[in-house]
Amino acid sequence: MEVRQAISYSGQGFSLRGEKNRFVLPPAFRKTVKDSSQGTRTLCIGKHDRWNCLTGFGLSRKDELATQIDREESLAFQAGREFDRDLRSMQLYGFSEVPFDDSGRFVIPEHLLRLANIGADASAGIFFRANGSFFTLWNPAELANMGAGWEEAQAACADFVREAGEGLK
Repeated sequence: MEVRQAISYSGQGFSLRGEKNRFVLPPAFRKTVKDSSQGTRTLCIGKHDRWNCLTGFGLSRKDELATQIDREESLAFQAGREFDRDLRSMQLYGFSEVPFDDSGRFVIPEHLLRLANIGADASAGIFFRANGSFFTLWNPAELANMGAGWEEAQAACADFVREAGEGLK
């Protein structure tokens, strides 16, 4: 019996939109995504259901989604709240599978860029932030608009944006 190791993302990174509209998956995430995608360079990207950002993860997370939905439904039932299982399934399973190359370069589908308000211009950048079983991909301006509790992520993102801007000079 094969024992599956839990996948956990940690760290952060930043990428400007490059040639051919590609972004670069930070090294801190690249190996984990590949390992969790059975050795393939496949990145799963979808819209976060509450925040104005995207989520990223490897293929192995698909195996956890049904359990997550069951848990959320049970918690809603216990709290006496409505739970739309079909809607939640659509939210979780509606991700796109995107290949990335050895350097981590990948293209995000345009509909996802629009949903996360990530710009189409060459100066568009994405801040990557680990979240345990997945990571988030943020337009820095959207992250800056988040309220209390986001200060550390906002400060780190601002540093990455400043450093990227200095590198363009």
